Amino acid sequence: GASLTELGRAIAVTVAAATASNQEAAALAAQLEAVWHRLLGVTTSITGYADREVSMANSVLYLEAVGHLVLAWIWLEQFVAAGERNGDFYEGKRQAARYFFSYELPRTGPQLDLLDKLDRTPVDMRSEWF
Repeated sequence: GASLTELGRAIAVTVAAATASNQEAAALAAQLEAVWHRLLGVTTSITGYADREVSMANSVLYLEAVGHLVLAWIWLEQFVAAGERNGDFYEGKRQAARYFFSYELPRTGPQLDLLDKLDRTPVDMRSEWF
């Protein structure tokens, strides 16, 4: 849990900077913060579940969701760093962040929904069924 706590601290610093930056950055920060809190809730459910096999069954999906959250955080950092500067380089950073928050970060919603259900489907699968 220590690594997750440290990640949360780093994300909180970026969220605070984005919120203080401008309205668009603040909106992206709110989106990131919502996914972060949702991830924490799902993590608590998974780690507190008694059946370790079930809680680990969707670990790849969990890591994919965490990866998307981390990349969104990095793009928000880039967005804030670009500030109000002009030029293709800075416009590209802002647009890439917009893309990621519009097209990629929302994918974590269904992933987290599935993870939160602690679904047994992967555990109940039998090799002879393939």
